[in-house]
Amino acid sequence: MKKYYTALAAIAAVGLSGCATVVNGPNLDYAIDTTPGGAEATFLDGRSCTTPCELVMPRKTSSRVDIVREGYEPTSVLVWSKTGAATIGNVLMGGAIGAVVDGSNGSDRFLSPRPLIVRLAPLGSGEEAVLLDKKGEVSMTVAEHNAEAYEKVAKQIGDAAADVPMAASVAVEAD
Repeated sequence: MKKYYTALAAIAAVGLSGCATVVNGPNLDYAIDTTPGGAEATFLDGRSCTTPCELVMPRKTSSRVDIVREGYEPTSVLVWSKTGAATIGNVLMGGAIGAVVDGSNGSDRFLSPRPLIVRLAPLGSGEEAVLLDKKGEVSMTVAEHNAEAYEKVAKQIGDAAADVPMAASVAVEAD
């Protein structure tokens, strides 16, 4: 009888938990790098680091990261919490409970762009900061990315926090 209850408890635990919760967890390692390195990256929740760096971030929360380095234009990048493939897997496998569990703790989500790699624009150069892919190739300007992500990110963090031109209004002057 004891084996029966143990087996039943195991089946219930699997059936009531979200697949992504078990596999992914609610947080992820989020790498940030800049060209050149040595920039201060600060998120809305106060987490900060000097690039290149890695922070543990919650999957379910969009944010904005403000990047500042002496001699370069300050830039702000919207970080978008997107629904991942685990949500589709839960729905297809009939795991409505799992979908609710994963959705509530964010385990079915991922942050974009990830990793965050930004080539900064020198002060007064007229250049724009750009996002780089893992191979170091330009994927798009930071402005293009922010325009694409704005609506979705602003729904989570609010219009004022997602308004990146306001975040980057003060330039850091070179000595």
